[in-house]
Amino acid sequence: MNNQNPLHGMTLEKILTELVNFYGFPELSNLIDINCFKNDPSIKSSLTFLRRTPWARTKVENLYISYKKEIDANQ
Repeated sequence: MNNQNPLHGMTLEKILTELVNFYGFPELSNLIDINCFKNDPSIKSSLTFLRRTPWARTKVENLYISYKKEIDANQ
């Protein structure tokens, strides 16, 4: 199957770290409007929030899927 799930085998921490390394917290806060990306952001505090907040986690996962598709398309 070529339609592999980009989230397969990925932890939330890996997803968030990859997005932060690519976009940075300022751009992430523009793409996903949540305070943990705006006010004194860190991987640790963001993970705590995202693990307790399903709607926010879904937004981060969806952004990651879009990001991976864009990266794959440009290779």
